[in-house]
Amino acid sequence: MNILVINGSPKGQNSITLQTTNYLKILHPEHKFSVLDAGQKIKALEKDFSKAIEEVKKADLLVFSYPVYTFIAPCQLHRFIELLKDAKLDLSEKFATQFTTSKHFYDISAHRYIKDNCFDLGLRYINGLSADMDDLSTEQGQKEAEEFFDFVMFNIENNLYEKRVEINSLATLTNAEALECTDGKPGDVVIVTDCDENDEALKNMIARFRAKCTKNTRIVNIKDYPFKGGCLGCFNCAVSGKCVYKDNFDEFLRNDIQKAEAIIYAFTIKDHSMGARFKMYDDRQFCNGHRTVTIGMPIGYIVNGHLSVEENLRTIIEARAEVGHNFLCGVATNEEDANESIDKLAKKLDYALEKKILLPQNFYGIGGMKVFRDLIWIMQGMMKADHKFYKSHNQYDFPQKQWKRMLLMYLVGGMLSSEKMKSKMGDKMNEGMLMPYQKALESAKKRMNK
Repeated sequence: MNILVINGSPKGQNSITLQTTNYLKILHPEHKFSVLDAGQKIKALEKDFSKAIEEVKKADLLVFSYPVYTFIAPCQLHRFIELLKDAKLDLSEKFATQFTTSKHFYDISAHRYIKDNCFDLGLRYINGLSADMDDLSTEQGQKEAEEFFDFVMFNIENNLYEKRVEINSLATLTNAEALECTDGKPGDVVIVTDCDENDEALKNMIARFRAKCTKNTRIVNIKDYPFKGGCLGCFNCAVSGKCVYKDNFDEFLRNDIQKAEAIIYAFTIKDHSMGARFKMYDDRQFCNGHRTVTIGMPIGYIVNGHLSVEENLRTIIEARAEVGHNFLCGVATNEEDANESIDKLAKKLDYALEKKILLPQNFYGIGGMKVFRDLIWIMQGMMKADHKFYKSHNQYDFPQKQWKRMLLMYLVGGMLSSEKMKSKMGDKMNEGMLMPYQKALESAKKRMNK
């Protein structure tokens, strides 16, 4: 079988993820493995995609291999998928799967992104392998990789693959009424977009939002920013705080965007995501490491396209807000009534800025930050700025020091294990559990009686 590994890592042959396929290549000489360094050579592929086309045509199985960057695949792989779609190849007889390495921080959304695009390309998709970056160095990780490859072969031999759940209907996209924005407003709300000059739908949505927002708004169009390239995963910024690219994006990000009062992201859905340009912007934010430097800042989204059917993209939008501990004011779309949706977003943003509202994180945020917490604790010798940030924000909450509560729970556990004690206690156990909360209720009553 001809197996083409599409290596999405910007590190090329030095990719940790690629070593999984290198390992399998040694164990399976009966198959022909070839590697296309899509991540490292994306600029060359943009100029001439013909060699990539020939490699894809010869393949029986495509393996997307990449590290997970900021909730999804690296921007270089996004761009490769755009180019592959533009080629309009018939891939209906070919199989596809994926290998990733990460610390399991939203590997689910990265895998779903590749899966959705494999469906678009007509590929016969087989669910992929999500490994920890250290797994291949262990016997268990090696065993899992071998078993997974065997499973992929089993699926191919038996013509077993995932099928897309078809959406029967899509909401009608509406045009927003573009209103004139007045000058002299207070505040600073930045609108980050990759809006193309010909994208009238998105331009109108942005214009209406600017008119309806009671704060001063300014547009940062990342399409115009002179990026030297996407994140290389080199970790230079982890030590120095400076990106190896000399395009000043790190300073621009910190001074022109992150110092605003609020951020609104505006984009048109492309290939089940925000598109390759926006992904480059997101990946390059690693110049701040894993530090959630915009904690408390309200954010919102203006989205042109059928967001209601993009479950994975909706998850990413919510998860990004929760991990960053930002208040998500809303997501305005043009699926039904664009004007109403934008007006609601503007009102919610005004409220959030006025009240400085910040709610507790949900599972997306708590779970994501605990993954980062453990990672930074281990890597503190290298990721010094992250370590300092996590210490100052009390992220290192282990081992737990709530000894009084823990001893109480031992006492409660002992009581619950005794049927005799439980019968004597009756509902008093539940009453006792509620006692700490009665103080809050009494305090609320006093406030209302003043």
